[in-house]
Amino acid sequence: MPFVVFEGLDGSGKSTLIQGLESRLTAKGHKVVVTREPGGTPLGEALRNVVTTIEGQAPTPKTEALLYQAIRAQHVDLVIRPAMEREDWILCDRFRASSVAFQSGARGLREEQIEWLNDFSTGSLQPELTVLLDLTVEESQRRLQKRYSENDGSLDRFESEAAAFHERVRASYLKQSKVPENKDSWKVLDSSKPPEVLLTELLETPFLKQKGI
Repeated sequence: MPFVVFEGLDGSGKSTLIQGLESRLTAKGHKVVVTREPGGTPLGEALRNVVTTIEGQAPTPKTEALLYQAIRAQHVDLVIRPAMEREDWILCDRFRASSVAFQSGARGLREEQIEWLNDFSTGSLQPELTVLLDLTVEESQRRLQKRYSENDGSLDRFESEAAAFHERVRASYLKQSKVPENKDSWKVLDSSKPPEVLLTELLETPFLKQKGI
């Protein structure tokens, strides 16, 4: 039932690192569930479009926070806990730390309120390992512009926020990583490094080494 979460700014390389770890786990015979927030279920994916789309009326910070928690509650009940019961590995792109970073750190809601909501929607579930891919805002935005220019895509509502918004998100992530009780359950990686280096550093994490990965 190992539960590993990947956090960081958009463009920080979460998906690439998840794919690398998934390949490693699969090669060792483990069953792996790869999922994401916001999203992870049909209802969650529909609500993801509501909270990330630029068109139409933007949700207020409180509404945004509650929509994220609704997505998370559905995700935990229908995907994460069943996978834990099957003793599958769970690799999740964003989880409760994102709510603290975005809705508290960036939007200004009280952190204790967000954590209460996190506990309510998850039944106080915590990942066994949170991997923070730390990246400067400038590099994050450069990568996003490159990605969308190559794929003829466009930025979503969060990606379109001003640099100051993303600076607050990054600061909140780093603050969370330094909380004493997170010392053994968080791993901060410098996301400016090549993907293969990041995977090597991740595999050196005591949690993964103890699991024989």
